Amino acid sequence: MAASSYDCIVIGSGPGGYVAAIRAAQLGMKTAVVEKDKIGGRCLNYACIPAKGMLRVADVLSEVRHAGDFGVKVDGASVDFAGATKHRDKVIKTLTGGVSMLLKKHKVDVIEGHASLTDDANVKVGGAFDGTEIEAGKVIIATGSVAKPLLGLEFGGRVLDTAATWLLEEQPKRLAVVGAGASGTEIASAFGRLGTEVVLLEALPQILPLEDADIARACAREIAKQGVEIVTNAKIEGAEVSDSAVQLTWGGETREFDYLCIAAGRGPDVEGLGLEEAGVEVDQRGLIVVDGAMRTSREGVYAIGDVVPGPALAHVASEEGVIAAEDAAGLETHPLDYDAIPAATFCYPQVASFGLTEAAAKEAGHDVVVGKIPLGAVGAPTVYGDRGGMIKIVGDRKYGELLGAHIVSAKAADLIQELVIARELEGGYPEVARIIHAHPTFSEAVLEAARATDGWLIHG
Repeated sequence: MAASSYDCIVIGSGPGGYVAAIRAAQLGMKTAVVEKDKIGGRCLNYACIPAKGMLRVADVLSEVRHAGDFGVKVDGASVDFAGATKHRDKVIKTLTGGVSMLLKKHKVDVIEGHASLTDDANVKVGGAFDGTEIEAGKVIIATGSVAKPLLGLEFGGRVLDTAATWLLEEQPKRLAVVGAGASGTEIASAFGRLGTEVVLLEALPQILPLEDADIARACAREIAKQGVEIVTNAKIEGAEVSDSAVQLTWGGETREFDYLCIAAGRGPDVEGLGLEEAGVEVDQRGLIVVDGAMRTSREGVYAIGDVVPGPALAHVASEEGVIAAEDAAGLETHPLDYDAIPAATFCYPQVASFGLTEAAAKEAGHDVVVGKIPLGAVGAPTVYGDRGGMIKIVGDRKYGELLGAHIVSAKAADLIQELVIARELEGGYPEVARIIHAHPTFSEAVLEAARATDGWLIHG
């Protein structure tokens, strides 16, 4: 049962919200989380985690189908989509149950309902006129983002956002994906490997538009081998939806699909939060304006995650939640270094990066030096059958600084972390080039890429 007042109320229980609530409770604040849907938010229930569950199914199927390369005979491997969705749902249940347990362990009250700010920066749960007002010492807004439809369409039926695509109970025979950012590329890679005919359409010249051009090209070559037709510079001329199919027209040609997934943009979920009434400033995109401590323009109100400017990544929301909770508790905090935050796309092969691309580094006026190697330059990828991909390091020649790193390979999401840590500890590529790495491991490829950047590549 909710109390009448709390030191800290967090609105939203996704990776930003629940982490903020737990940190606030650890710091001695009487804390509550208000959640209008399910504990864990969209990430755990509908987006990040279901996605990774289904991507893992595709990974396992690919390994089984290539078992013969290792002398292991497997006959008749096929996809049981009902079994795949069962795995997905088990993962969701396990992880959301874990979040509930953590909140209970830290004595964080969970309040069900829609929350909004009052004009005096308290929290009202329920309707705008008949809700229950709860006094809040501090408020942290962590409501995440919502999908945006395109082409004059509305979500529902045969038109899906990314969450609805990951939660399908049937496998499409033909799937169109509009938007080849991280989410769209993950969907294409998963469903393509599971046997769906996928067309991935991107309006820009490359898939993964935020990634370095070399990495995007290397990833596209691999994705194209997975039953995925990639169309870049795509201009969709029309879309027709019926009860049984979706017809898309581009380049003068009309194609029919079982489903259309729109993965081309999201916006902050701030509707009904009462931001204007509470005096919380938003920018032209509707994002909540915050400072380095995640404080909004209204004293005592913080905002984190997808509702504020910056990378829309779960791990960013979590760290912003820690900063907001600590500032709310009176601790000294430091702004995040957004240039040193890793991003990861869990297609196959994975893509991971941080910092500047080669083009951006040159545009910024740096004396750029680049080191890049194929994964096959070191032994472990050959042993494990994952030779595809490359590592590229972008550095400053004068100071040996790590300006950015870009990886497309198996285990890329893990490999990037070493370079992020080196950057955060004020190390450069010359230091990474002289740190001993275990043999044979994938991480040796990072070592060789650093040596290549420093001008003395051994294995290549």
